[in-house]
Amino acid sequence: MPKLSTGITLNEQTSQQRWHNQNMTEIDSGDMGSWLSPEELEFVRRKVPMLYVDIVPVRTDTLGRIEAVGMLLCADADGVLSRALVSGRVLYCETIREALHRHIDNDLGPMALPQFPPSLTPFTLGEYFPTPGEQLYDPRQHAVSLGYIVPMNGDCQPSSDALEFSWFTPGEAATESLQHEMTPGHAAILRRALAHLGLA
Repeated sequence: MPKLSTGITLNEQTSQQRWHNQNMTEIDSGDMGSWLSPEELEFVRRKVPMLYVDIVPVRTDTLGRIEAVGMLLCADADGVLSRALVSGRVLYCETIREALHRHIDNDLGPMALPQFPPSLTPFTLGEYFPTPGEQLYDPRQHAVSLGYIVPMNGDCQPSSDALEFSWFTPGEAATESLQHEMTPGHAAILRRALAHLGLA
């Protein structure tokens, strides 16, 4: 299988595209609210960058030290499995705090009980481009994501779009074998999160 300059095979590229289409939380066409129809969204994606949030769920001890990192396990239409962070678009007239809460509630359930910091300064920015290269890759669009590390104080239950939600120790999360189960973009965000926390 030929490889691109990023080292991603064409099969991996196709799988990544299918994963994005399923798991970067979308809005049903019958419930547009403050968003766009599929046709309008496709048009906008060809014209301007889209804004996303990427969320790294964590468990902490009483001193605030990281005990575990959480990931979803998802399957695409062909049954290909991949691990994922909580991620999705920011809607028109939606604050970043509201977007974080909405995506956590949608993907991890209302009992996840996220602990949001008073200041929502992202720990990283992810720049996704529709052409493979050294940068993060999203075949659909040019997108910018704000990365957040969010402690969860409750019970995290995956949505109907995910097969399971699992916790991993920081050491397990840092392994190449586990990160290989993720899309390259989310694996890069995870590595940045571990480095930001002094765990890499």
